[in-house]
Amino acid sequence: MEGQPDEKLSDQDRMDDRREPAEDEWKSWQRGQVRNTLHLVSAAAQWILLLACLIYLGISSLQPSMPQKDEVAWTYISYTGESVKGTAVNLTAEAGSIQIRNGSIMVPCDGLYLMSLEGNIHFPVQGLLKLTLMKTDKKPHVLWEQTVEESGSAVSLVTVLFLFQHDNITLLTSSEAIISLSFSLVLLSPVDDNVKCQL
Repeated sequence: MEGQPDEKLSDQDRMDDRREPAEDEWKSWQRGQVRNTLHLVSAAAQWILLLACLIYLGISSLQPSMPQKDEVAWTYISYTGESVKGTAVNLTAEAGSIQIRNGSIMVPCDGLYLMSLEGNIHFPVQGLLKLTLMKTDKKPHVLWEQTVEESGSAVSLVTVLFLFQHDNITLLTSSEAIISLSFSLVLLSPVDDNVKCQL
């Protein structure tokens, strides 16, 4: 009788011995599954990040690139005041990069310019008044001239001109007047992109 419990214990010990390796094997397999799942999730996240970077780079390379240029040469003038016959109107810039000296606009480089002028002229004397836009360099040259017949008349100009560096542009009236105008000059295309405008 005493031999039977020993046999039972030994059978149970044997079953426990068999169960322990199976449990260890099961736990090891579960850890391996978790590790494989983590590797899979990590790899998927890396691929998604790589794909997002490639899409971003592709979109940014497809966008048209803006030419890297320095500041565009331009000026805007708003003037209200009196003019004296034969004397340049004392223009001053409100905004822009083109310099104005002694009422004259200094052209910074050779090229095509868009010029716009509009306003009203009031003059006390009966008769005609001439408003003249001149280029004053070695040889003064009239760029534009408009005859105003009635006081309070509107003047308007929109044109494209080729101007040379160091040209000065002035505005003159043929008699005393009160002028209210806005004037702008914008460089559309310089002759040589490699030469910097003197701003």
